[in-house]
Formats: sequence, structure tokens, C-alpha cells
Amino acid sequence: MKNVLVTGIALMVLVASCSNNKTEQSTPSQQQNNVDNNFASAAVTVPSFSLQDVNGKVINLQSLRGKKLFVNIWASWCPPCKRELPSIEKLYRSVDTSKARFLLVSFDDKFEAAMKYMSSRKINLPIYYPTENPPALFQVQGIPATFIFNENGDLVKRVDGGENYDTKEYKALFQQ
Repeated sequence: MKNVLVTGIALMVLVASCSNNKTEQSTPSQQQNNVDNNFASAAVTVPSFSLQDVNGKVINLQSLRGKKLFVNIWASWCPPCKRELPSIEKLYRSVDTSKARFLLVSFDDKFEAAMKYMSSRKINLPIYYPTENPPALFQVQGIPATFIFNENGDLVKRVDGGENYDTKEYKALFQQ
């Protein structure tokens, strides 16, 4: 009985950590208002955070200043994460990648799981794996979580929970 209780609690924590914390009906502009309020008191900038790509190359987020950054924290076992990936891929294909960088940061226990998932679904997005503990900004309550930084490294948008990124608003954000 004790094992069933512990397993049940662990399952509730897993589901809560991958939950969509916002309503499905909210629009990007409504979410932007929520985000602006969260960061109105202090400027939030791109943190120092080292990541490894599928080829083993290590980069630091701060080295990418000068381009807009789309940083999505996800995992292959997270249903809301998997639902939003096609819309991220559509946005990625519509953006000038010489001016913007997309980084999907896998929080899977093993990077191979993320690579296998993307390959099996034929999703062509740049995925990365942390080489160090995430900075405070990326220690989120649940995934997916997305952070969009401007060319100066300032956080301009944060989305907690799943989102449709294949919209005019998101495309315009990257064309500004």
C-alpha cells in the first residue's frame, strides 16, 4: 500500500511539472501582458548557460548576443512539449536564421532520448543539452517554457506552458 501511495504522489508531481499553466484560449498578446508584468521591476538578460548540440559542440547563450534568441525548455516525455513542437518548427522555418537563433534545450535525463524523439518524428529543430546546472531563470516550475530575447540579450517574452508559435504575432516578433 505504501508503494502505491508513493507511486501515486510521484505521478502527480510528474504530471504537474509538465502541466500547461495557462488557459488554451489566451492569445500571445494576452500572454505578453502577463509576461511584461512579471519583468517590469527588473531587466532580465540572457544568462550565462553552456549547452551542447547533437554534434558535441558546446556553446554559451551569452555568446549569441546580436541575434534574437528563442530558447525552449522541453522533454521528450512531456505531452504539452510534444504538442507545441510542430508550431515551433513552422516558426523556425519562417524566420531569417542569420538574425535569429532557436535553441530547444532538452531536460530529458539522457540527451539520446531527445535526439531519438526528434528523429523519429522527423522534426528538424536545433536541440541542445545542458552541460551545467540551469541558471535561475531556467529553473522553471513546469515545462514547456519558452524565453525570447532580443539582439541585446534582453528578455522580451516568456511563455510558461504549451503555445502555438505559428502565428502572425510570433512571426512579427522575429521580423522586427
